[in-house]
Amino acid sequence: MTADPSHRSVASNRDYAIGLARAFAGALIFAFPLVMTMEMWWIGFSITPARLLVFLLLGLGILVGLAYYSGFEPADRVSDAVLDGFTAYGVGFLGLGLLLWLLGVGTEDMGWRGWIGMIAVQAIPAGMGAGAARKQFGGGESRGRDDRAGYPAQLFLMVAGALFTAFNVAPTEEMILITYQMSAAQVLGLAALSLLLLHLLVYTVGFAGQEQWPEGVGFWPVFLHYTVVGYALALLVSVWALWTFGRTDGAALPLVAMMAVVLGFPAALGAAIARLVV
Repeated sequence: MTADPSHRSVASNRDYAIGLARAFAGALIFAFPLVMTMEMWWIGFSITPARLLVFLLLGLGILVGLAYYSGFEPADRVSDAVLDGFTAYGVGFLGLGLLLWLLGVGTEDMGWRGWIGMIAVQAIPAGMGAGAARKQFGGGESRGRDDRAGYPAQLFLMVAGALFTAFNVAPTEEMILITYQMSAAQVLGLAALSLLLLHLLVYTVGFAGQEQWPEGVGFWPVFLHYTVVGYALALLVSVWALWTFGRTDGAALPLVAMMAVVLGFPAALGAAIARLVV
């Protein structure tokens, strides 16, 4: 006996509405640190149009990729993932716009350019929260990523996690202040700690969702192929975030490298966490 098509349609619409509600909740939870950061309120004025365009294009690409692995609706085809990723961005954009208005951050004095620019940038991490909401708030119904997450996919998830955590602190003045306060030995020590924590969080400490050690593979192949490569990606994401927010403008290469290591610490933690929660 087949189900009534009208009943299937109602159930499908209800499931989609629930997915949107989860996405909205995930967007607000993931993005509220940015919403309450003063530097992010003025990012619409400080970021250049070219950098904003690059950030949005790459950010939307990451949202589409996350939708393919853990969207708030099942994405069995690439076209579904594209729609899911843009929907997540739209949910983040609308949710942040409403929240910023309620908090009195968005005012008429900002003008449309500052207002739209501020929301457009912050909607990327909000969209990441919307995209991850299905697994985190889905009551166990979400599809696991293990059926699709080969080595390139795992590296992609690291990039997504690194971007999210780096983005939370990259615009702040503290990144520059911390860098100036550190010695070369402290910078090297922070890099070593970042590598260690990245490896421990993914493989050793026993968190739920932790990666299983590849059978028959020794320590060094795993450390080099996953931990070292993951940390290198975290550093690249850090440089990109610093460039996006103008922190590299006029800075000497050694200073940029030191800032990347400083920002690479939270980025490495985000890379590790992404592989546990997405």
